[in-house]
Amino acid sequence: MRKAVRWLSVSPPRTLLLGFSIIIVIGAFLLQLPIATANGDKIGFVDALFTATSATCVTGLVLFDTGTYFSAFGHWVILILIQVGGIGFMTMATLFALILRRKISLKERLILQESLNQGSIEGLVRLVRKVILYALALETVGALLYTIRFASDMPVGKALYHGVFHSISIFNNAGFDLSGDFRSFSAYSSDLYMNIVSMGLIILGGFGFIVLADLVEVPFRKTRKFSLHTKVVLSVSAGLIVLGTFVIFVFEFTNGRSVGDDGFGHKLLSSLFQSVTTRSGGVTTVNISEFRQATQFFIIILMFIGASPGSTGGGIKTTTFAVLVGAVLAMMRGKEDVVLFKLRLAKERVYKAVTVTLFCIGIVTLGTMALATTEKAAFLSILFEATSAFGTVGLSMGLTGELTIPGKLTIIFLMFIGRLGPLTLTYALGPKPGRVLFRHAEGKIIIG
Repeated sequence: MRKAVRWLSVSPPRTLLLGFSIIIVIGAFLLQLPIATANGDKIGFVDALFTATSATCVTGLVLFDTGTYFSAFGHWVILILIQVGGIGFMTMATLFALILRRKISLKERLILQESLNQGSIEGLVRLVRKVILYALALETVGALLYTIRFASDMPVGKALYHGVFHSISIFNNAGFDLSGDFRSFSAYSSDLYMNIVSMGLIILGGFGFIVLADLVEVPFRKTRKFSLHTKVVLSVSAGLIVLGTFVIFVFEFTNGRSVGDDGFGHKLLSSLFQSVTTRSGGVTTVNISEFRQATQFFIIILMFIGASPGSTGGGIKTTTFAVLVGAVLAMMRGKEDVVLFKLRLAKERVYKAVTVTLFCIGIVTLGTMALATTEKAAFLSILFEATSAFGTVGLSMGLTGELTIPGKLTIIFLMFIGRLGPLTLTYALGPKPGRVLFRHAEGKIIIG
């Protein structure tokens, strides 16, 4: 037992692995309580584990309709799991430590560094304060805006309840909703107000707290310049949203089962919303399963890219995608260096981007193969589900509710890796790297 505890606490990645696992298991046990369901029935452990993992990993794939199946107690358990999973349990733990005026140790700073995906431990405690402040501020504003809209459809108390739940869920890119009958936000597909509020929360949550801090602080700096990281995140995010909107709009323009029967403005709004939500949002205003296969495959690509580092979203991240594109362009132009915004990237950054991408492709491939073995469904639907789980997106073509127990366990595994990060999991499970005593002689191999 001591060896197991020592192994888990030996490095920050292992501590994160253990922390997320404990939170998910506690959440699963709470959701198993009869008080957690509206009818008082006790759900199976695998189903509870699936729901707890989906909430903690801010994914949004659900086996039961959240609004009607779970009680208020169940809703609050899910909401707390979303908040802890979205911001990060180490960030929450640091907040309580700061409230209690306890000093943050070096080991805790190293774990925070891993959790927030930072390059150094400098300024981490200050960053944690900003993370908490920005998250609570944006969630509060979102809750207020949602409550104002919901108040026209339901009593004020219920509108506030729905406003708080949806604001936290959507800002954390979790995708859980209380709409009922698995409708998500389809009732508001033509509601410009609801679309703008929801897209704003998804985008801001997907930017990452480092970018949010940069956006807030730049006007007060002397240089008034964004960091390279912020420039890359903003430009790639904007580019992918515009590209996604265009592709979905063109491919679905004449599809009467999705947006084809709507007016031009409604089609454009629905296309924009779907482009935004595929980046890890998880809520929808149209039925994804009715999209054309070309559109569904393109959404898979967007889900695989995902949100940005240090955010509540998943995927390989926008910065990784930018580095890969930069490397390809550099190779095509015969350049040795990858340059973004007139700044050269270190080769180790390029290697890491390639490594992360290959890891992610491998994990999604293995997950898809496992699901194709255990589930009876079309291959594209299986690939969509696996990518959505790994990218912690939460969109589904209808396969989630029909999963077998092995299929549920596969999706749980994909959601967990997607939230924790493939490299973090590798560092956690792998042996401690030893000291390099020599280098091999250089060899040559033909590429292409």
